[in-house]
Amino acid sequence: MSPLSGLLHRLTASREEIDADEERRTSRLLGATPVAEVAPRRRGRVAGVISSLTYRPQGEAPALVARLFDGTGSVDLVFLGRHEVPGIEPGRHLVAEGMVAEHAGRPVIFNPAYELVGGE
Repeated sequence: MSPLSGLLHRLTASREEIDADEERRTSRLLGATPVAEVAPRRRGRVAGVISSLTYRPQGEAPALVARLFDGTGSVDLVFLGRHEVPGIEPGRHLVAEGMVAEHAGRPVIFNPAYELVGGE
């Protein structure tokens, strides 16, 4: 993409498109695989921003589900047996690594190793 076409794209793109472009760029710099390219039953290293947190309802095994967005797609990071995990909150950037599975057609990493990126 030429500098002029890049500038034109940034001037005409929506806020969501600009944010997705930035997440893709950051993910590449951190050496992560784009979420759109992770494969089930293989280890994956992904990076992005936590877009939402969900807690499993009472009556089920406790778990915190953090949806990580990287500009190409989202992966669910499931922390089993937890209602909270230090540093895991919406808007926080992180790198996560673990075995990728598929649940309900979505990529999932259970109990990933993670590293928080940047400050708050």
